Amino acid sequence: MPGVMDEILTDLAAEYDRLDTMLAPLTAAQWAQPSAADGWTIADVVAHLALTEEVVVRSAAEGGGGLTVRAGDLEDDVAGDVAAAGLDGPAALARWRAAVAASVPALAAAAPDRPLRWAAAPLKPRTLATTRLAEHWAHTLDLAGPLGADLADTARLRHIAWLGHATLPYALGLAGLDPVPVRAELTGPGGEAWVFGPPDAAARISGPAGDFCRVGAHRLRPDESRLTADGPGAADALRLLRNWAA
Repeated sequence: MPGVMDEILTDLAAEYDRLDTMLAPLTAAQWAQPSAADGWTIADVVAHLALTEEVVVRSAAEGGGGLTVRAGDLEDDVAGDVAAAGLDGPAALARWRAAVAASVPALAAAAPDRPLRWAAAPLKPRTLATTRLAEHWAHTLDLAGPLGADLADTARLRHIAWLGHATLPYALGLAGLDPVPVRAELTGPGGEAWVFGPPDAAARISGPAGDFCRVGAHRLRPDESRLTADGPGAADALRLLRNWAA
């Protein structure tokens, strides 16, 4: 699906650019202040994005092969990697810029049907690119609040909403629940209608796409959102929604 991949990579690059614009003028004091990601400074969040983006480039260069990046407790490993890197703000920014400059062409050149190794399971380049967009968007949220930056929702959220919906069977399975068809009827930031899932699904989630993506990023609780969940299994699907594929 080259057209879809081109669109995702264009939007991924735009998400990188938005974050870069936010980070470029930061002072040393701002880099050292706490982010909304628990236990991490602004610099730590950018270091994390840099380290994970470097893995994207390495995975694409290897061409896949079905291996995973890690086994064990991923959250502990990620936190350990950030601490071990010990990057201050300017160093984290420089490393992140180098990584994102390499990741888009690396993903574009990857064989579209060959999964690339990732955190818990190999992902095809389209899904991995969308996962990177989702993670950058979520962590940009973590930075925007503490920095007092405005972060308007954009049409790029459609990719993240697609990922959250597509990952629902995996999320339900992890919780020991049988996957059920779910229809998501979402309103984009410009009033667009974004629909995912079969029209005859008994379980339906509806409401603003921004809320759907924030719930999936675990930056908003379902009961604090403007989303509604109707039908058998819909409440569980909304509770377990996640914007990452592994």
